[in-house]
Amino acid sequence: MDTLFTKIINREIPADIVYEDEDVLAFRDIRPQAPVHVLVIPKKPIPTMDAAEPEDALLLGKLMLAAQRVARDSGIAESGYRLINNCNPDSGQEVYHVHIHVLGGEKLGPLNARPAQA
Repeated sequence: MDTLFTKIINREIPADIVYEDEDVLAFRDIRPQAPVHVLVIPKKPIPTMDAAEPEDALLLGKLMLAAQRVARDSGIAESGYRLINNCNPDSGQEVYHVHIHVLGGEKLGPLNARPAQA
């Protein structure tokens, strides 16, 4: 099943690509939640992190290193950045193709505004 990200990989729809190698593609999010908001995706379609298989370990490691490179190239590595992967509906996953959000460029608030449970 083709997703929006598959169409970006295949250049069927445009994207502001900031990094690419043989396994990974990174592009700016069209609805940024921070001054720097880049999505890093594997070119192999894996619907969710929950669907990843042991043989995907090397690819997922490359995904994380590509996210690190995007942060460095964007100038946010030293001040700090956040990596987020949403998995399945309750997390807010909208596109069912594994992706890492790289967020930064400003001081980011806490992820969970709920008070700690006793």
